[in-house]
Amino acid sequence: MSTAGKLWGVGLGPGDPELVTVKAARVIAAADVIAFHSARHGRSISRGIAAPYMRPGQLEEHLVYPVTTETTDHPGGYQGAIDEFYEQAAERLAAHLSAGRSVALLAAGDPLFYSSYMHMHRRLADRFEAEIIPGITSVSAASAALGTPLVEGEQVLTVLPGTMPTEELTRRLRDTDAAAIMKLGRTYPGVRQALSDAGRLDDAYYVERASTDREQVRTAAEVNDADVPYFSITLVPGPRPTTPLPRIAAATKTADSNSTTVPAEANSPGEVVVVGLGPGATDWTTPEVREALAAATDLVGYTTYIDRVPHRPGQRRHASDNRVESERAAMALDLAKHGAKVAVVSSGDPGVFAMAAAVLEESADPQWQDVPVRVLPGLTAANAVASRVGAPLGHDYAMISLSDRLKPWEVVAQRLSAVAAADMAIAIYNPASSQRTWQVGAMRDLLLEHRKPDTPVVLGRDVGGPTESVRVVSLIDLDPADVDMRTLLIIGASTTAVVDTPHGTRVYTSRRYHPA
Repeated sequence: MSTAGKLWGVGLGPGDPELVTVKAARVIAAADVIAFHSARHGRSISRGIAAPYMRPGQLEEHLVYPVTTETTDHPGGYQGAIDEFYEQAAERLAAHLSAGRSVALLAAGDPLFYSSYMHMHRRLADRFEAEIIPGITSVSAASAALGTPLVEGEQVLTVLPGTMPTEELTRRLRDTDAAAIMKLGRTYPGVRQALSDAGRLDDAYYVERASTDREQVRTAAEVNDADVPYFSITLVPGPRPTTPLPRIAAATKTADSNSTTVPAEANSPGEVVVVGLGPGATDWTTPEVREALAAATDLVGYTTYIDRVPHRPGQRRHASDNRVESERAAMALDLAKHGAKVAVVSSGDPGVFAMAAAVLEESADPQWQDVPVRVLPGLTAANAVASRVGAPLGHDYAMISLSDRLKPWEVVAQRLSAVAAADMAIAIYNPASSQRTWQVGAMRDLLLEHRKPDTPVVLGRDVGGPTESVRVVSLIDLDPADVDMRTLLIIGASTTAVVDTPHGTRVYTSRRYHPA
């Protein structure tokens, strides 16, 4: 009877073959079988790193994931497909081990740090001898690429997966000194949102393919969501950098080498243009607004909205928290007073619960009297949400912000009652946030005093964005837990009808008024 072979979990480090440890290189060269994972395209990053240390004639086990997203027709869903794959892969390796062959299972980074190796270890280590060779993690490589300390003294580093819910990611970012966010790729929009909501976006950096010849280092705010691969990481250092970050400057220069620098005419008069980007989709930003953004020397706005504007070399970006409208307006006016062409960026339409009013109110101060202010319209969220289901705003309607941050709740309640009694449809902006959670329930109860329980309510979340969802429920069934800061509500009138068609649910409010 042959002696069973040994399983090696081999950490390869972050990508540079020269960062493979001496022990890992020795084990790779000596192993009977080299095992590695890849997606269906067949290209294995791990095998590419290990290739310089492999010898001719070694057996190879190529373990191909059946799925890489949660879309699958497997009867057990995504988790069922992955569990079945790991079981089958483990048995393939067990056959080699039982036959007395040693197996080096390759793992990018460290085998026990967000690695597929651990799934094999759980299924094999109780039957066969197993040894783990640690590797340099992507966190260490990204920190080295950034060239600034990640933590020092008593500071705490938190490692977070980008797949966490945005709200939980936000909470954890607020509560730590330093952070490393992994598993990016298609999760990056949510990660960016969490960084912004936690007030950490300005201190965050993005490192792509650290230690390889394709390494890129940028500020997290300037990264295009569509260009983020899985092998990237976001770092929020604990200590604020006290020296320049030359790697970031070099990477940005290289990435933008074919771009056109925004012209700045120092002696030309400045101005402020308040623009609306629309609610989400880039197609909803008007050509007029795009031209104004391209001509601006400075962008001013809430961080989340600034992030939607493509980065242009030479254009200065002044991002801030969402609760400083007056200060933001004053900054824009002051920049323009000194010759800058400033675009104040709003989502939707700048004149609907956005920055146009704040800028115009601030511009009434005599110190800004020589600064011209223009307002360029944008598609507002109410119309975007309405279009997804038909025409629920087809007759008279009102727009009401449910936020009681700038006006007392008593005023909000009074206006809701007045509009409800007038039998108009209502578009509800700012229905909830992480700090405001009870207002939606209070609104529902107040409206039920004037509207029937089956009054249709449209819930539009992130319309035009990557996580868009639109649903129609009855007023009585409106659940506050389904509403967050990215949701807009449309409350129907007595004349609002819901029709189920082969093409989906349609909602409209007739232009002829025949109260029910």
